[in-house]
Amino acid sequence: MEFRAAGSFISQRTTVPLLVFTLTVFLYLRYRASWHSRCRGLPLPPGPKCIPYIGNVSHMRKPEIWKAHRELCEKYGDIVYVPVLGQRIMILGSPRVITDLLDKRSSVTSDRMQSAIIELSGQDSNFAMYSYGRWWKLHRRAFWQHFLPAASEKYLDIQKDATRAFLQKLLADPSRLCEHIRYTFRVGVVKVVYGIPEQDDHQYVAMMEKVLDVAEAFTPGRYLVEFMPFLRHIPAWVPGAGFQHDFAGWRNVTNWVRNNMVEKTREGMVNGETSQSIVAQLLEQMDEEDAVTTADKQDIIKNVALTAYEGGAETTYSTLRSFFVAMVLNPDVQRKAQAELDAVVGSNRLPEHNDLPNLPYIEAIHKEVLRWAPVLPFSLPHMTSEDIEYNGYFIPAGTLILPNSWACLHDPKTYPEPERFMPERFLRDGKLNPEVSDPAQFAFGYGRRVCPGRHFADASLFINIAMVLHVFDITPPLDENGNPIQIEMHMANRLVSHPMDVRCTITPRSEKARELILT
Repeated sequence: MEFRAAGSFISQRTTVPLLVFTLTVFLYLRYRASWHSRCRGLPLPPGPKCIPYIGNVSHMRKPEIWKAHRELCEKYGDIVYVPVLGQRIMILGSPRVITDLLDKRSSVTSDRMQSAIIELSGQDSNFAMYSYGRWWKLHRRAFWQHFLPAASEKYLDIQKDATRAFLQKLLADPSRLCEHIRYTFRVGVVKVVYGIPEQDDHQYVAMMEKVLDVAEAFTPGRYLVEFMPFLRHIPAWVPGAGFQHDFAGWRNVTNWVRNNMVEKTREGMVNGETSQSIVAQLLEQMDEEDAVTTADKQDIIKNVALTAYEGGAETTYSTLRSFFVAMVLNPDVQRKAQAELDAVVGSNRLPEHNDLPNLPYIEAIHKEVLRWAPVLPFSLPHMTSEDIEYNGYFIPAGTLILPNSWACLHDPKTYPEPERFMPERFLRDGKLNPEVSDPAQFAFGYGRRVCPGRHFADASLFINIAMVLHVFDITPPLDENGNPIQIEMHMANRLVSHPMDVRCTITPRSEKARELILT
């Protein structure tokens, strides 16, 4: 009996591992057969060697990662495959492949990765993060109708008033430059989207400010949960799970803004205070359309408003920061711009939007800021929804695509001496040169995911650049002895990037300029 029992025990110990081994081999062979059938013998794009299962995690955490990605493309080609913890990632390094894949084949390259960070931070309400499909299209249509070129003209007076307030704040306290920049775009976008005129003592101001900080969540490599989604289930009290507190704060603020700001608009519609806003118009349209349920329409309105605010305020804020750094580092550019403004606008008024055709150098500065320091170095990453064959390579469905916009905008073949801030590259015979590639094609996204708020952003940036240069001199910061401090241009390693050092000295150009600011 003991012998039989021992034999049975040995048999079980042998059989179980054998079954596990057999099942593993079967699943592996089945996966290989499926993969071979899908790729039809085509290879994945080339890329650096990686650690099995871990991939190229260390590479994705490098500072100014867009520069590291350009180096990879210089070594391996315009398409580079970089897996990270099981996620297939593909870097696109040239305008040609970006156009081929994201524009010409946008029907299968317009998806978005549904990461844990998006859900944890509350950004699953931002429709720019939605998967490509019917729900995204409904949001896009609601958004787009209010930001077409003709529609954007309705907002010019709001932008002008916000910029005037910005000039006054700069005059009163230039040391708070970044705070004032964020203010000018926040107040303008809040007025356009929600119809609410902002005052410093309004209770919602702090919440509207905090929601813009959610961009910190998307700093590449900052949170391990970005690469290990299962970590989202770890309770906040567990040691090492402090990220849960960060995300809870962002999620609460995002939800507050999403829900409460629309209700404030609805309340203001009763007495006509907010009737011209985008939210008010969408609410009025709600009863006229039957494409979706009332509950869905309410969600669409809240999500569109949140997306318009976050996208409009944060990206233009970052771009204007880059403008101030560019002026500190390039005083000759500043002098040329001011000479053009003096000749066209004169000293008795501030620039207007309709001065744009007569201010080609100002417009060239605007274009050069977009090129020199793109605030979205990788745009917003795309994802393939189907298997793709391109240039002899196999690109599987579910591959994350990172178009290196920064590399395209710093390509010396297209833009000679790309590290120099040189608005003249866009001019010929005193006019804009149409033969020079427009940075906007890389700065505002690609294909079906191109930014629908581009025209609004362009108008806002133009009037800010023109007004600031018309009345202020922007010079290097000073130390305690009054000597100039040399600053350097370094961009923050974030999804929405911005210059890290924006110190400068801001003074009125003249007493007449001071009067214009205060008028």
